[in-house]
Amino acid sequence: MIVVTGGAGFIGSNLVAGLEARGAREIVVCDRLDGGAKWRNLAKRELADLVPPDRMIELLDANKGRIEAVFHMGAISATTTADVDALIENNIRTTLTLWDWCAANRVRLIYASSAATYGDGAQGFDDDNASEALARLKPMNPYGWSKHFIDRRIARLVAENGPRPPQHAGLKFFNVYGPNEYHKDGQISVALKVFREIKDGGSALLFKSYRDGIAHGAQQRDFIWVGDCVAAMLWLYDHPEVSGLFNLGTGKARSFADVARAVFAALGRKPEIRYVEMPEPLRGAYQYFTQAEMKRLRAAGYDRPFTELEDGVARYVRGHLATPDPYL
Repeated sequence: MIVVTGGAGFIGSNLVAGLEARGAREIVVCDRLDGGAKWRNLAKRELADLVPPDRMIELLDANKGRIEAVFHMGAISATTTADVDALIENNIRTTLTLWDWCAANRVRLIYASSAATYGDGAQGFDDDNASEALARLKPMNPYGWSKHFIDRRIARLVAENGPRPPQHAGLKFFNVYGPNEYHKDGQISVALKVFREIKDGGSALLFKSYRDGIAHGAQQRDFIWVGDCVAAMLWLYDHPEVSGLFNLGTGKARSFADVARAVFAALGRKPEIRYVEMPEPLRGAYQYFTQAEMKRLRAAGYDRPFTELEDGVARYVRGHLATPDPYL
């Protein structure tokens, strides 16, 4: 049995599809579907069970001895979330509870961290998991801090030889795009945002730059195709000897304007880009540049190439967004 928390979410549902495609039959999802269309992220999957987060430990205890691995993708993932108590309960307490349960029951744990832990990037984007290196990072929002809290706590437990799962791998996801992100409202990828703006003939709307030396649209992020994230997680599943904290990006920063041009190209249209004011609250908590250092995951043995931005966006637009059924 494999348990995927947050399995109805964006990355989680893509992972569930990847597990099913490789033959896994006992997949249990722990998530809330709420009242929107999020259920469609799982509508094509065959699951062994689907339980809400408040029944997670009940589920785990009822299946002791049967669970091989837990993929912990569940979290409040909005970088604009202001309810810090909710972040503590969902992102910190739940993860620490899972860590303790997996350590006590010898179950492997692969969990989601975030590039938001790097803050403005002044300390670089090196996934050094030494406590001293992590202490230098300064997340710019409560969400990033909640993920950083977990990274630091796990690093301390490992450094002091405390109880741990037999495999423990954290992944600092960079800017992921791809199918099944449609429920994320203001947290959707740049690719999906641009597609929605231009599908009926409109212009792409990108934020103006508020940093000297960086032109409008030249803000850069490490954009990664969700299928590459799934491939890396499945590789970790296949290599239980690999533990640690790893970046998961492409290692290549691309501009927001590059993403917009890729969406236009996928639709066979000439780019039309307009630049708009950035909301005031974002201006002091905005990552103008991210680029994952990928040497540690590569050194661990992962050698699969990452999808080029133009190829990933074309696959997303033509294979999903521009079709009658965009869901994976």
